[in-house]
Amino acid sequence: MKRLLWIVLAVAILGAVAVNQRHFILVHAMSFSDPPALAEPTDEGARVRWHDDYFTVQALDENTFAIGEPRYYQQNYSYLIAGSERAVLFDAGPGHRDIRPVAQALTSLPITFVPSHFHYDHIGNEITFDRVAVVDLPYLRARAPANRLQLTLEEHLGVAEGFAIPTLEIDEWLAPGSLVPLGDRTLRVLHTPGHTEDSISLLDIESGFLFTGDFIYPGPLFAFLPNSGMGDYLQGADTLLRGSPTRARLFGAHRVSAPGAPELDTTDVAQLQSALRQIKSGELEGEGFYPVSYRVSSRLELLAEPRWLQNWTPRHPASAQ
Repeated sequence: MKRLLWIVLAVAILGAVAVNQRHFILVHAMSFSDPPALAEPTDEGARVRWHDDYFTVQALDENTFAIGEPRYYQQNYSYLIAGSERAVLFDAGPGHRDIRPVAQALTSLPITFVPSHFHYDHIGNEITFDRVAVVDLPYLRARAPANRLQLTLEEHLGVAEGFAIPTLEIDEWLAPGSLVPLGDRTLRVLHTPGHTEDSISLLDIESGFLFTGDFIYPGPLFAFLPNSGMGDYLQGADTLLRGSPTRARLFGAHRVSAPGAPELDTTDVAQLQSALRQIKSGELEGEGFYPVSYRVSSRLELLAEPRWLQNWTPRHPASAQ
């Protein structure tokens, strides 16, 4: 009997360690020994042109461009948003190829790089930008003496593809709810945590375009990573619906199939918000063990931790946005 008790205790301790270290285990399980091979070029239709053998460009209007990486296995999309005085590059992909020449071919204006969040497939990694702006959250400011922010493994996840964790040289801090003037157009910064606690979206006030990063896009949404949170996700959905036009066009950072940039609308955000509320109350059941898959709609799936590990407390109180 005593031996059995020791075995039960040992199993319980190992289980507790595995739970506490689950994200570390997950990240390393995702790691590749070599970078994934590039896919074959796809037929992107008449609205999209190939910039070279890797990047595509799609004009959303005369001054807004979706820059795609359809041959990269995650099919990333970044967005160049140009005004009359300056431009913003929202995300930069993993940096397997340098996105700067593509953006510079689309505008002669000075470009500020703004990451939607700090994961390796959005930050550009070894690419050095002339000007960088990031979300202004107190815990990030406290870690950035002289405006130099050293990212963490949990924020970056670059070990998955062998990227070193970068330090960002920050030129501009973007407070949630603040405006980013580009000249004849203005962007509003929306803090939309969930996929990560530092995630932001950008609303183009004039056009109604809403650029959402990894918060929402067609396909599976990741809410089980080290920096994810279910309470954060619900807060982010509330913020998007409160701060967006009724008929906003949403452009996310990944797609699941060709052609063109991934596009949704505010109806999809409302469906995500409803699903999150139902998951929280226990009305919506998921499938699988880790991650648990919750069907949001025909276009959206939410991948989350098991219910007993889900954190429904937002880490940062919603500010006026």
